[in-house]
Amino acid sequence: MGGPNLEVFKFAVYVFFPVVMLVHYGNPDWYAKNVLPYKEKIFPPEHRLVTNLPTDSTTLKEELAKIRARNLERKAQREAE
Repeated sequence: MGGPNLEVFKFAVYVFFPVVMLVHYGNPDWYAKNVLPYKEKIFPPEHRLVTNLPTDSTTLKEELAKIRARNLERKAQREAE
């Protein structure tokens, strides 16, 4: 098998590879340039998140009616274009 030089090389790779990855991907400039633009594409904006869900059937039906009306409005806009 390999000698002690190979073991030293493997140890250096095992120790320094994660450190180098941490330094590279932990850089705030890299994060702002490569991660934040995709975060805005993947996750919905804060104003679109629903934090209070309807608890009874009447408010649920009202919310569904609002959603259906909004969808019909969007569909009418798409067909008009």
